[in-house]
Amino acid sequence: MGIHCLNSNAGLFCWMNLRPLLKEPTIEAEMALWRVIINDVKLNVSPGSSFHCTEAGWFRVCFANMDDDTVEIALQRSRKFVTKKEGEVATIKKKRCQMNL
Repeated sequence: MGIHCLNSNAGLFCWMNLRPLLKEPTIEAEMALWRVIINDVKLNVSPGSSFHCTEAGWFRVCFANMDDDTVEIALQRSRKFVTKKEGEVATIKKKRCQMNL
């Protein structure tokens, strides 16, 4: 899916790195992305700033109380969202490069 996560050997949650999807590397941008994920994508993730992460853009995904079907739905929603956002980010970066020429 292209989302990097921290490696672990056990746990009830994972940390996913959505920094490439931020408009800028700030807590404000993280919170804006989090609101989109909650309201539009309908996934309940927690922003890293809630856990004192040192970098904006990390999100905690808890999978402790999900059956296999729910996990699959969450992964499908995540995949669709990330693919869409990556396209938007690529378009913005392309426009910025063209403006700098």
